[in-house]
Order: sequence, then C-alpha cells, then structure tokens
Amino acid sequence: MISGHLAGLRARLPEDVPVLHAELYDDVVTRSRADSRPWSPRSATGGHSPYEVGAPTEDAAVFTVVELTSGEPAGEALIWGIDTHNRCAHLGISLRPGMRGRGLGQEVVHLLCRYGFTVRGLGRLQLETLADNAAMIRAARAAGFVQEGLLRRSAWVYGAFQDEVVMGLLAEEWALR
Repeated sequence: MISGHLAGLRARLPEDVPVLHAELYDDVVTRSRADSRPWSPRSATGGHSPYEVGAPTEDAAVFTVVELTSGEPAGEALIWGIDTHNRCAHLGISLRPGMRGRGLGQEVVHLLCRYGFTVRGLGRLQLETLADNAAMIRAARAAGFVQEGLLRRSAWVYGAFQDEVVMGLLAEEWALR
C-alpha cells in the first residue's frame, strides 16, 4: 500500500466492488460527472461492474482508496493512459459521497503523483476535470498542477454540456515541492 496520513492506495479487492459500485456507479449523476462514457445499468456482479478486479495492464494502475482510520474503502484512484515511450499519463479519483470533505482527495492526488513520478518514473501527469469541480481543482493545485487549458463545452454531463479544465504537472516541478 502507498500510504499517507489520511488515506492509502492499495490493490482492488473483490469485497471493494459492491461498495464502490453502489456509491460511485449506481449514483447516475456522480458517475456522469466522473466518466465521459454514458451511464447504463450494470450489475455489480458477474464481471459487469467497472470496479471489478481485473488483470493488471501496462497502461493503467487502478487503486482502491482506503481511509486509514477506519480501513474502509473511500473510493477509487487511477493513473491511466500510461505512455511508457513519452513517460506521461492521466490521473483521476472518485470518492464515495460520505468520504468527501475530509481532505482525502488532496492526499490521494499527492499519493498518485508519488506513484507516477517515483515508482513509474513518469515525466508528466495530466488530469481533466469539470470546470465546476472546485474540490478536484483545489486538490490538484495543492499538488502543484497548473491549469493548461479550458475545453469549452467538451463534456456531456447529465443533460448539458460543461467545460473541462486540463491541468498538468511535470516531474521536475514535483521534485521541487
């Protein structure tokens, strides 16, 4: 596990799936804000859940976020689109509604940066988030990310187009922190 003071990142376990599926996928509005693909009804069982434990891949590192005090799953975190040639990737997090507002998101972004830059040797991390996602933007800025762009009306979110913010962080900027 990659641990901070409040949260840790560990491999996804089968017992995490029902909790993450119920609170992050079955909540249509939450899922619509977190994923660019359209929501459709899926069972948490039978290999249909997006949180199902899968084989490791070279282009993604998927974690369950654990709240260290209670030991319970707090959400998911991932580095995806890992490009080993250009040494860059994207990151994303999604916390269960009851776990938000506790400082976990900020720490999870830091932990993902530590993993991406220190463990994987990446040179750049990037994230895209809805422009109204103040918590994610705040967490990213606290880790050193800078806004690199605004994609106007680029996301279809539960019946309306929304703007997205693109933020980036370079390994040398991370090292200076």
